Amino acid sequence: MSVEPRVNEQIRAREVRLVGPEGEQVGIVPLERALQLAADVDLDLVEVAPMARPPVCKLMDFGKFKYESALKAREARRNQQQTVIKEMKLRPKIDPHDYETKKGHVVRFLKAGDKVKVTIMFRGREQSRPELGFRLLRRLSEEISELGFVESSPKQDGRNMIMVLAPHRATKAAAVAANATGKPAREPREGDGADATPAPVADTTAE
Repeated sequence: MSVEPRVNEQIRAREVRLVGPEGEQVGIVPLERALQLAADVDLDLVEVAPMARPPVCKLMDFGKFKYESALKAREARRNQQQTVIKEMKLRPKIDPHDYETKKGHVVRFLKAGDKVKVTIMFRGREQSRPELGFRLLRRLSEEISELGFVESSPKQDGRNMIMVLAPHRATKAAAVAANATGKPAREPREGDGADATPAPVADTTAE
């Protein structure tokens, strides 16, 4: 079923409520008269309110109208901020080099405007040392605080500990702008207007 409005000879009503090209009300006229008026000014007769009685039709350049509508729809899709959640998994006794690599991925995700679910995976005896996970997550949240903040504080979930990081408003805005221009997002500077103060990750587990 077509979603485009009926145009010119596609209109079936015997009479229509006619609106001029500048939005002026012409009144109720026979369809033949409305088509003649459209032809006289080299415009299209477009049914803009088919459910009205009689239907409302407007004189316009339908080709230009479709082009401008497509541009607006494309711009809206480009500016739409879609929330994507990435996941990064770490071990509580992660090697320093591996930690820096993983942190680099988290930074890249945040710069792209995505949220990051950071999961600490405990194995064996590590499950009796949850403070190791708290400390690692606290360190990570502090080191990426210029780009993001702790949206969901660390929580134990079975053998795992989970924390969610979200980009600051300025970080996400830079990512959207970069997607629109094709240029890499710049790092937000101090005073750019982050949407939240980084929440501290409290080490609530006694050693």
